[in-house]
Amino acid sequence: MSGALLIAFAGLPGTGKTTLARALADDLGATYLRIDSIEQALRPWIPGDMGPAGYVVAYALAADNLRLGRTVVADSVNPIGLTRNGWRRVAGEASARLIEVEVVCSDAGEHRRRVERRVTDVPGLVLPTWQDVIDRQYEPWDTQPLIIDTANKTAGEALDQLQKAIAAARK
Repeated sequence: MSGALLIAFAGLPGTGKTTLARALADDLGATYLRIDSIEQALRPWIPGDMGPAGYVVAYALAADNLRLGRTVVADSVNPIGLTRNGWRRVAGEASARLIEVEVVCSDAGEHRRRVERRVTDVPGLVLPTWQDVIDRQYEPWDTQPLIIDTANKTAGEALDQLQKAIAAARK
């Protein structure tokens, strides 16, 4: 295996996934790929349902960077086996190590509050409502991801927990 590392995030909107993924990418000096940004950039050329387009572009960008030996942090809801298997395939084909991270917020009231108070930093992105979040398809995992529960934690505390868990997983 090369020294390349793919850290594939997953989790429902409002769990703190993007906050953690960005902070981790910054800390590691990693390439940061955000599905929301990719999909929003594609919207003028793909009207209606985006389908898998954003993920397909992200997989290609991740593979290019992993082949260069870089660490890649992929930030997406990653809600189904198909998308999770896509990240696994990319890591395998690039001979990179994969760490799957699922970010959750176990306090439903706190999760709802976060969803309802969020603001976007991606121009034109329409954020999901709480109803959209709870209605979203989100399949159970067929592997055991690293789970980070952000309920009752500051972003710094969650990042510290994540960094320690990743350090342990890399050994």
